[in-house]
Parts: sequence; structure tokens; C-alpha cells
Amino acid sequence: MSLFRTKPIETDLEKQTGLKRSLNAFDLVMLGIGAIIGTGIFVLTGKAAAVNAGPAVVLSFIVAGLACTFAALSYAELSSSIGGAGSAYGYGYAGLGEWPAWIIGWMLVLEYAVAVPAVSAGWSEYLNNGLQAIGSGLPATLTHSFLDTQHPGLVNLPAVLIIATLGFVLAKGAKVGAVLNAVIVAVKLATIFLFIGVAVFHVDPTLWHPFIPAEVVDADGAKHFGWGGVFDGASKIFFAYLGFDAVSTAAEETKKPSRDLPIGILGSLGACTILYIVVSGLLTGIVPYSTLNVGSPVAYSLLQIGQKTAAGLISIGAIAGLTTVMLVMFYGLTRVLFAISRDGLLPPFFARLHPTTQTPVGSIIAAGGVMLLLGGFVPLGELADTANIGTLGAFVIACVGVLVLRRTRPDLKRPFRAPFGPLLPVLGVLSCGYLMTRLGQTTWTAFAIWLVIGQAIYFGYSRRHAVLARAA
Repeated sequence: MSLFRTKPIETDLEKQTGLKRSLNAFDLVMLGIGAIIGTGIFVLTGKAAAVNAGPAVVLSFIVAGLACTFAALSYAELSSSIGGAGSAYGYGYAGLGEWPAWIIGWMLVLEYAVAVPAVSAGWSEYLNNGLQAIGSGLPATLTHSFLDTQHPGLVNLPAVLIIATLGFVLAKGAKVGAVLNAVIVAVKLATIFLFIGVAVFHVDPTLWHPFIPAEVVDADGAKHFGWGGVFDGASKIFFAYLGFDAVSTAAEETKKPSRDLPIGILGSLGACTILYIVVSGLLTGIVPYSTLNVGSPVAYSLLQIGQKTAAGLISIGAIAGLTTVMLVMFYGLTRVLFAISRDGLLPPFFARLHPTTQTPVGSIIAAGGVMLLLGGFVPLGELADTANIGTLGAFVIACVGVLVLRRTRPDLKRPFRAPFGPLLPVLGVLSCGYLMTRLGQTTWTAFAIWLVIGQAIYFGYSRRHAVLARAA
């Protein structure tokens, strides 16, 4: 039964835990928007429309957004009553037990550790495109790794530099990172509203017909469009929503966590879902959806309608958007590692705090080093989808945690409670679980390998070194 030993729930969510409390509700909403608005709106909208759903990509965003909403309501309830820097890992430890909590934490590590290098590759491409536009592009040897079979080079230098820079920013303190994030979020929101303002006057409603294109089957048996394409698109663009859960990792650096965490989680998710729906609708309304399978569909669509200046500004917004996604994902990863290490399931190095800035420098150094190698030398390709499956898996278990805690701890103080009884957590389990089934075999294989590695670490180290084990 030691596999399911639970950690006592700390009811004083505002006590000092070593991390500096400096964030408010606005900071958390900006963190959420910083994590969510990026790759999804600037890259994945076009690919999902061209390959999976056509103009019905709007429905794909709604499906993915609903699944996230069910999970977000569960996160909001758990964060307001349990808190902690470990996010769903901490909630699982309190409600489900140590082994399930380790699995959740391991999936969260997968989410963030894959997402940051994957986004850094896109950031590098956008930056190099901008440099090429002014005649100062980098050679291929410095934008591709020697492991890239399609475009062999030496190292993806911009990806390495941006990850190292963000690690330095995070080491300076959560408030410094939050201020930088808020500034960059303002820039990218301005560019998104610029796109909306320009595109709304160039919409051709005939491009939305048929709204859900008839299903097409390729020679190799792959299916596109139809209602199946809508759900396939939702599973792919789920990457666009990665990061709202990172808000909950800021619990121990938030001044009023029981009040501000639900605001940050639900506020950022709601705002971003509306923007995704509006942008994807306009995108397929100004150019044929079949032409949008490009690296920068938003800028591309503006070029097709003759808006060169706006397209150039959109590229700046894309770079800003990808920067904040990496910043918040990097932040979330370090806090999850910190929480797991503090509980003894990882070596103490990951919980080491800087004496001045009170930031977990051990986790920042370790996570940054691994992501530098991944971003600089490993072409992630389809493995980026493992970030989706890791997140969806964590969401499923978080929703289960709400159901379990309501039964085992009905007395627990819940400043925020997900409405409609058990209905929304159950819908969260079903919707996130279904989206997991829409992901490909390669993704599931990589996910299985990751879980096997995690089990080896848990049974080889974590179970014996856990704080609860030593106490027992």
C-alpha cells in the first residue's frame, strides 16, 4: 500500500515555503496567455485547416477548448484547496497516492521538456526568416543539427541561445520573468488584433463553403476532413492549449493563491479560446484553407491579400508569442521538478534554491541543460505530439483526483468548486481520454517508452527516498 500513501494537505496556502511570493491575479492571467498564445495561433491553425478540418477548424478549437475547460475547472478547484508548486502532481499526491502522483509528475515533465525545445525550433525559423529579409540570414549549419536528415547542419544555434537566455531570466526571479512575459504578451496581442482588424475587411464568405469538407481517403488509407477530421484537428491543435496548467505551478509564488489561481487559470483559458476561434475563422475566410499548410499561415494569408506591412508585423508578433510560450513552459517545468524533489522523489539538487532570488536554480540548470541539447541537436518532428499526450494524461488524472477528493475529503475547504457536481470532472476524463485515442501510433510508442523510464526511476530511486518513506 506504500504505492498509494498520500501526502497531508496543507490548509495554509499562503505560508512561506522558500519561494518568494510576488505574483498577483494579473500576473497569472498574463502567464497563462503567455503560455497559450503562440504556436497554436501562428502555426497550427493553418496546418489543421489544410490537412484535417478545413473551415471547421473553428469547431476543432471549440472541441479542444471544451476539453481544456473541463480540466481547467478541475485544476481551479484543486489549486484553490490544495495549491503547491507541483500542479497536478501535488494534487495527485494528496488525493490518489504517491505512485499515481509520480506518473502525473512524469507526464508533466514530458509535456514541458518536449514543448520548449519544439517551440524553440519554430522560434529559430521565424528569427532566421526575419534576418534573411534584411540580408543577414544564418547559414544552414547554424539553424539545423547534424541529426536532421532532411536539412543536415551542425547545431540550431538560435534555439540554444533563446533557451539559455530564458533560463537566465527565470534564475533572476519569478517577478522578473512575469514582468518580461507581460511586456511580450502585450506585443503579441497587439499583432493579433492587427490581424483581426485587417482580415475582417477581406473576408469572402464563399471560402467557408463547405464548412465541413467531405471526407477524403488517401491512397495509403489516411483520412482527412469530415467529422473525423474535426476531432483529429482537435487532438493536433491541443498543443495550442498547452500551458494554462503552468499557471497552477506558481501557487507558492502567488500572494493570494486560493483567490488568484482560479482567476489566472480560467481567465487566460477563456480569453485565448475566443481569440483562437476568431483568428481561425478569419484565416479560412480570406484565403482557401487548402493553401494554409505553411510555416506561418497568418503572415502568409496577409501576403495573399496584399497586406505586406501587416504581414511583417505579424512575424514580429509570432517571435514574441513563441518567446513567452517557452518562458512559461520552462517556468512550469522547473517548479514541477522542484516540488517532486522536495518530496524526495528526485535528488535534492532539483530543490536547491538560490539564497538571494529564492528561485530553484538546481531545477533551472538541470532542465535548461537537457532542453539545450534537445533544442540544439535533436529534430523532434512528430515526437512533439508526445507533449499533447502527456498533458492529456495529466488532465485525465487531475479530473479523477477531484472526484476522489470529493468523496474522501468532503470537509476540505474549497474556495472555488467546479459546478454541476461530478459532471464536469467526468466530462473532463471522457473528453481528454478521447482526444488521446486520436493521436498516432508513433506518439503512443514514445509515450509508452517514457512511462517505462519513469517507472524504472520510481522503483529504483524515488520510492525508497520519498520523504513519506523516510518518515515511515
